[in-house]
Amino acid sequence: MTTATSAASAVWGRAEQQDFRARVRGCLLGAAIGDALGAGVAELTLDEIRTGHGTDGVGDYVPAYGRRGAVTAATQLALFTVDGLIRAQVRRDTGAWHPPTDVHRAHLRWAATQRDWGPDERRKDNGWLAREEWLYARRDPDRASLTGLGDETLGTLDKPKNPTARDAGALVRSAPFGLLVGWEPQLVCQLAVECATQTHGHPTAYLSAGAFAVIVHGLARGETVDGSVQRALALLAPRPGHLPVTDALKQALGAVRQGIPGPARVAALGDPEHAEEALAVAVYATLVSEDARHGLRLAVNHDGASHITGTLCGALLGALHGETALPPAWLAELEGRSTILELADDFAMEMTQGPALHGPAVSGEGWLQRYPRG
Repeated sequence: MTTATSAASAVWGRAEQQDFRARVRGCLLGAAIGDALGAGVAELTLDEIRTGHGTDGVGDYVPAYGRRGAVTAATQLALFTVDGLIRAQVRRDTGAWHPPTDVHRAHLRWAATQRDWGPDERRKDNGWLAREEWLYARRDPDRASLTGLGDETLGTLDKPKNPTARDAGALVRSAPFGLLVGWEPQLVCQLAVECATQTHGHPTAYLSAGAFAVIVHGLARGETVDGSVQRALALLAPRPGHLPVTDALKQALGAVRQGIPGPARVAALGDPEHAEEALAVAVYATLVSEDARHGLRLAVNHDGASHITGTLCGALLGALHGETALPPAWLAELEGRSTILELADDFAMEMTQGPALHGPAVSGEGWLQRYPRG
């Protein structure tokens, strides 16, 4: 992994810090809201959704896993991605700098939540996120993530894990890479791709993750959706196996000009069980959205995998508009909201004020307990 310039090295004024924090919060909370909105209808066809919720489809949380506002493994994994990125910055003080390793370790901590009854208090290197008891619940994780993280071997581009896995399991955890606004877009893409190969080795899956991270990155920097997608297309073009992903993104851009947005337009973009087609649905819904509620409803009312497309669209809309654009009633019922907010604010602090939290001239004991270097 090439060394990247961290956001902490930039000069951050108060207004810039506040804008960045709002976009980080918006991205993580928006993704979780979209996940929860789609969770209760994820296995249903559009006809079944309409039978149960009316001709306009689902417009509010549907109970899943015993409650309203429950999130799936998509949100769990994204939170541990954020944890890993913070750890990478903290560990840089030691001279060690390989973010894919830190993200992989964080995803292994998530894997422990899928098999353990609760936090292991004997593990001093777990940090605070792995001690959150609500995360110790199986929420329909994809098979490739479970098998890819079933041992400590690190997947790489040369030797990826699960080389036939082309679902969206790596894609839905990749928005946090785009929040590294101090990095150059090509490095954001490379990091997302490398981390995706730890579980999803098919080029369509890991290049979709890279494209998604680049689009989030543009939005988090205040750029347009169209401009961010164009940059992703340019960065993917030289990479082997890019055509299914770039074609899907071009189809999403073209669909904007094909009439009134609706489920038929979404259905024409393909099967959201496939990573590149789920990404296309999310990009389309973001482009044509009147507001966050409209975009998210468009993203989840279709045949199957509604939580996937809801997660992706919510991340894009949140990064684009910030957390105040998200529907308050959905935020109020969202599972794990306090944890997501705490992690988002920690990420924003680390990226904007890292040297004041840890380093040669700072003891930083409290921060290092939250994010151990080990």
